[in-house]
Amino acid sequence: MDRYAVVGHPVEHSQSPYIHERFAEQTGQAMSYERLPAPPDGFARTVREFAAGGARGCNVTVPFKGEAWALAAHRTERAALAGTANTLRFDADGWHADNTDGVGLVRDITRQAGVAIGGARVLLVGAGGAAAGALGPLLAERPAALIVVNRTPARAEELVRRHAAAASVHGVDLQAAALADCGTGFDIVVNATSASLNEAALPLAPAVFRRGGLALDMMYGPAARPFLAWAESHGAVPRDGLGMLVEQAAEAFWFWRGVRPDVPPVLRALRERLAQTVA
Repeated sequence: MDRYAVVGHPVEHSQSPYIHERFAEQTGQAMSYERLPAPPDGFARTVREFAAGGARGCNVTVPFKGEAWALAAHRTERAALAGTANTLRFDADGWHADNTDGVGLVRDITRQAGVAIGGARVLLVGAGGAAAGALGPLLAERPAALIVVNRTPARAEELVRRHAAAASVHGVDLQAAALADCGTGFDIVVNATSASLNEAALPLAPAVFRRGGLALDMMYGPAARPFLAWAESHGAVPRDGLGMLVEQAAEAFWFWRGVRPDVPPVLRALRERLAQTVA
């Protein structure tokens, strides 16, 4: 049986084993999937030992996505652009890295939420690894404008510079802006910061939300609630990151197995499972 895992610190909370077990059952794939904790200074050693034991690949979560990217011999185009990787495949010709976060976000917005990104005005809040993984796939959807904001403006500006060529190819008006002065009435606002984890408020003006527009937090569960409640109170339609989680997992599954699982039934089952846990 082929072995896979999610590697992170911490990793005990991860829903990835449940998701990939459902995908394997659905598609008839003979594989196992586990949680693999790595010490803060031991990611490379942990993953190398896992691969040496005959494993076929792994997902990578915080804080190791940059290290995963650096360890790979081969990178997909989107991973190369993002500068981070959340998926590794252990092939005979070397490790292959991908970043499935952005395509997971895009597919959740367009397929599960039914919101078109093409022609929309999009605000991306954050300029860390999560935002870097999302920006390329968002640009590929050809929004009319995409604004990147961050507490440290220089990081937003650097991320925009790195994606300037992709924005030009897709005809997107891509800019960096200050958090306090980034515009109003966005069709889609994506929170890609870690503020939700720290229960910190974002210094954004409520006017960034268009009434009836989409406000998505990449987090899910209790961590996402403050931002989403605030967005909803100002007329936006809230959505957490659970759909993104399942969609990015489906893309990783295809990257490993060459088979695309059906996302909606797994997403429904996961929402029900988490609701029962909270209850």
